[in-house]
Amino acid sequence: MTTKKDLKELKSPDEFQKLGQQAVPFLEQHGKNVVLGVLAFVGVGGIVALVSHVQKRANEAAMYEYGAALKVLDRQVSATAPADAPKDEDPPFKSDREKDEAIIAKLSGFRAEHKGRKSAAHAALPLAQAMLRQGKADDALKLAEEFLKDADPADPLRPVALEARGYALEQTGKLDEAAAAFEKLAQENKTDFLKGMGLYHHARILEKKNDLTGAMKRYGEVSSSAADSSAARLAKERMGLLAAKGVALPAAPAAAASDAGL
Repeated sequence: MTTKKDLKELKSPDEFQKLGQQAVPFLEQHGKNVVLGVLAFVGVGGIVALVSHVQKRANEAAMYEYGAALKVLDRQVSATAPADAPKDEDPPFKSDREKDEAIIAKLSGFRAEHKGRKSAAHAALPLAQAMLRQGKADDALKLAEEFLKDADPADPLRPVALEARGYALEQTGKLDEAAAAFEKLAQENKTDFLKGMGLYHHARILEKKNDLTGAMKRYGEVSSSAADSSAARLAKERMGLLAAKGVALPAAPAAAASDAGL
């Protein structure tokens, strides 16, 4: 049953009605400014959304063009083109040098056109590798360091960039820095192959610096820490050559020696 109190409450304005009544004169006085403010806010949001959309589309287009640019890496090298080669395919390169020159031209052009984009930073690595093969170590070093600076730390190509940086430093004669770069490659990677290659390259640099005892020890670490890797096989070959020069083989680890005596 509805009481007098209920009827009184129903007749009295609720909080929303009060707010509405208070808003009417405010809007009458300031309505134009409020509407313009709301439109301005919506306009800024719309511009931000539009810019974000355009950037996204531009990045997607750049990545698509990057994929097209990388096709040059897949073209074969052959001194003579096969007679039955499809006419709609690019002919093979006549030499590795010609291919590297094409890679450098293609990726350099792509990076210039998409400067500042993520795809341009990614293109720095294959470009650095081509520069290395051409003996342009200084340019390759800058590109490898750019990739390492801009790429995600978890990027699967980071080990390749570390190795490229080490090679570039080695070619420029900065052997201490090259050794440190290869050591970083070994430390950052837990897989047998990558860890082993880091240690192997570090040993190579020590050998190049005429630290044959240090190199022998490092080669031994490759064999013990990445025994089943291709790096270990390469290390064993180098150990054999050093041993033939009279360099003492590294002592067996204590645990291995103890097991051998049982």
